[in-house]
Amino acid sequence: MIASVSVVRARQLRLLSRFTVLLLSGVGLWMSLNYLNVHVERFEQLFQRLGVLFANRYYPPDLEYITRPGFLKSVLETIHMAFLAALIGLLVSAPLAWLASFNVSPFPKMGYPLARLLITTSRAIHEMIWAIIFVMIVGYGVLAGVIALTLSCIGFSAKLFAEEIESIAPGPVEAVKASGASPLGVFLFGVLPQVKTAWIGISIYTWDVVFRASTVVGFVGAGGMGWYLRRAADQLQSDRVAAIVLLIVALVACSELFSFYARKRFHG
Repeated sequence: MIASVSVVRARQLRLLSRFTVLLLSGVGLWMSLNYLNVHVERFEQLFQRLGVLFANRYYPPDLEYITRPGFLKSVLETIHMAFLAALIGLLVSAPLAWLASFNVSPFPKMGYPLARLLITTSRAIHEMIWAIIFVMIVGYGVLAGVIALTLSCIGFSAKLFAEEIESIAPGPVEAVKASGASPLGVFLFGVLPQVKTAWIGISIYTWDVVFRASTVVGFVGAGGMGWYLRRAADQLQSDRVAAIVLLIVALVACSELFSFYARKRFHG
């Protein structure tokens, strides 16, 4: 009898908590729409206007433009930028995540807070803002884009790497420590075997994120095809904008297929 009463009370509490969450979400949505002065009735004409806009200005796309040698060179720049940024960012993220893990950090007093500060700073600033900053520092070109994408990669992957390390089983780590291994040995033989599979998946997903970002950082002068997108948009060449956007979608789709194949290959 007591057990059934407790079950009913637990069910009532769950229902009450769900209702409270839904109520607060609804109130928050209403307050946000009113504060931002969003007129919901305008959404009724949104898709109709979009259809007219695409039909009159963006169709047909200027596919000849994206086959020109200069633009194709910018596509290669974009791919190389993404590759370099992802490679450097992941190589930096691995030791940084080790330092930023509270359970196995070799320098818990100094290394842990400094590593966490670096990861948080890299994550807090969007890659487009990083690109603007480094364009002002090193000038226009791919170098600014690579640095910006690398920092974005570090902020993204290092945090996920560290979270994986913090969730490992302590038993193997303690066993390696008991054998007299150095902190590096503890990481290589006690930590890395437990997180290797997860890190591979995170690395592949990081490549997806960096590649998508690399297609637009050129919008602020950081190299790649984004510069062509901005120039076409500034000159109101909508057919060229449409062609570039279609190419970006195609490239990202190819990257997704590559990532899917890689994940399938690594995970068996």
